[in-house]
Amino acid sequence: MSLVRDVKQLWHLPGFRRLTYARLLSQGGDGMFQVGIAAAFFFDPTTASTPEAIAAGFAVLLAPFTIVGPFVGPLIDRWQRQRILLIGNLVRLVLVLAICVALWMSWPLWSLYALALLALSVNRFLLAAMTAGLPRIVPADALLPANSVLPTLGTIAAAAGGAIGGIVTVVAPGASDVGLAFTALVSSAVAFGLASWSATLIGRTDLGPEHPLERLHMGAQIKALSRELGDGVRYLYARRTPFHALGVMSAQRLLYGLLFVASILISRHVLGDPDRPEQALGAFTIVVAFAAVGFGLAAVLTPTLGARMERRTWILVCLGVGALAQLILVVSDAPWALLLSAVIVSFAVQGAKIAVDTIVQRDTDDEYRGRAFTLYDMAYNVAFIGSAVLAGLTLPDSGYSRTIMGVVVVLYLCVAAIYAMSPRTARDVPAATPTP
Repeated sequence: MSLVRDVKQLWHLPGFRRLTYARLLSQGGDGMFQVGIAAAFFFDPTTASTPEAIAAGFAVLLAPFTIVGPFVGPLIDRWQRQRILLIGNLVRLVLVLAICVALWMSWPLWSLYALALLALSVNRFLLAAMTAGLPRIVPADALLPANSVLPTLGTIAAAAGGAIGGIVTVVAPGASDVGLAFTALVSSAVAFGLASWSATLIGRTDLGPEHPLERLHMGAQIKALSRELGDGVRYLYARRTPFHALGVMSAQRLLYGLLFVASILISRHVLGDPDRPEQALGAFTIVVAFAAVGFGLAAVLTPTLGARMERRTWILVCLGVGALAQLILVVSDAPWALLLSAVIVSFAVQGAKIAVDTIVQRDTDDEYRGRAFTLYDMAYNVAFIGSAVLAGLTLPDSGYSRTIMGVVVVLYLCVAAIYAMSPRTARDVPAATPTP
């Protein structure tokens, strides 16, 4: 099996091995945290019962970080990325404990949103730092399998963490939504603490940046960050291939996000009972488990099939597979169709992501890589918010619309057609030295 072979080959690299420990623990905690947040925000019988309410929840949680997120990239190019992993997970631990207190004390909903927003923001910061640091510990010719293995192992860890929420629904079927959330959140806090400890196994400078940008006082730093972000955007646009790869990733995430929101609604109103949070959350956990299978298949097949063609061609193949997955939902709205579609569309999204990550890493100089992957995360958030807004405007309360699913099929094909016309090779761009 390609995945097993790739893991064995990469495992001999000490830096990759240590980064894997940190990522597994961090994303395992992510899975637990996401189940807790879902129980508190999207499966409470008194809240988020309509597409509009779910869209509002996504906007509140993601929009602020989308605004401040661009300033994170220059920080990843300015601070040692190993320290980001160490301190960032400690910050998340404190935030999760604060959320537990807020749930226990029945604090206002806005305070829960604020704390969850901060925790999610730090999470995107950590993922961007890990991705930006990967080329520092893996040879260039091993980036494709590394980009397949590491995110997939992280996805498996997140699925395992998320399964805790599903187990709770089985062993404690009478638990309230707050009880489900509390159990998952406490578990995530433990995982974040272990992830912070695992970051100490990585050398302080192992993840780069090799030449950190100059640290400045607050006023000058804000001004410099704005300028450096602009430099990053101009650089990616001039290089062409990473810019277009980010564009196709954003479009695919928007289409995937629409199905994700639909899955929440279908789990509440079709697969489960909206008045029984443990049943609805259990149904959604099953959907997520099937999606995890798709992510795993992408990790197994992408290094084998994707290596036999250009990264760009593999992305086009994945877009075609995504259209096929949506076509299944046009044909049928039965539970089997949703679960099968979840497997296939997750394969398509993850397979394309692996190729996009490799293109951005390969065609972006190290001094711009942190900014590139923070822009990546910003585009991810914008796409998810956009998908939630589209879902709120178009989906019925049940979450299923044959017409909408058909439109998504067409959009997948349109994105593939547009990306097929994008440049095949990166343009040489001299790296500019930022001035304070």
